[in-house]
Amino acid sequence: PGIDPHTHQYIATGTIDSKFGFPLSSSEEAVAAARSASNLNLVGLHFHIGSLIFEIEPYEQAIELTLNFAAEMKPKYDFELKELNIGGGFAIQYTPDSPAPPISAYAEAITAKIASQCQKLKLALPRLVVEPGRAIVGQAGVALYRVGMIKDIPDVRRYIAVDGGMADNIRPALYGSKYDAVTANKVSEKETGKVTIAGRFCESGDILVKDVNLPSVSAGDIIAVPGCGAYCLPLASNYNVSLKPAIVMVRER
Repeated sequence: PGIDPHTHQYIATGTIDSKFGFPLSSSEEAVAAARSASNLNLVGLHFHIGSLIFEIEPYEQAIELTLNFAAEMKPKYDFELKELNIGGGFAIQYTPDSPAPPISAYAEAITAKIASQCQKLKLALPRLVVEPGRAIVGQAGVALYRVGMIKDIPDVRRYIAVDGGMADNIRPALYGSKYDAVTANKVSEKETGKVTIAGRFCESGDILVKDVNLPSVSAGDIIAVPGCGAYCLPLASNYNVSLKPAIVMVRER
């Protein structure tokens, strides 16, 4: 619908200049075609503005524009909006300095906007469909890596090389995504300084976590990276003849 969700350009899907969907300015043609087709039953409208969206206002803007469009199409094409799919994109917290709104905040704002706009336009409330993939599974996954080599560059940086990287989590290399990390076998020890966790693959951009404070790290230590339940293994590859990591399901007792 031409909304800027203020996220990384590679995961913004609802701007005017996008390979996805079509702008509202040309959507009437699609409605007309669907309504005139004998084998189609147009029941609703769908928009998707992007992914990892920390602001709620873009959803409200998209809802207003889409419902206004539905109201315009109703008398022209006898179109009754029975279903509204608002896509997904709800953010999760990856690092201590990037808190995300709770799901309840998205839900309350979205449902309130739909209700008020439908009342204003005299539209019946449609069935609401959402796609909250990352918000459901993102924080349910933790990636575990074993430390191999350690490279110290005096007065520059300390690199901690691990046995995984961009082949099991492409997001840092692809989007510049940021993660937090802990030394799983030393969680009670005090932090001693910043390190950069480097992946095993032959790309300078294969950096999993940059400048994270950790305790003294040694070869064999286990590095845990939270927030890896979404867009990590689904995007995994066998680059550099690597194998995809195993998955262990843990149930609370």
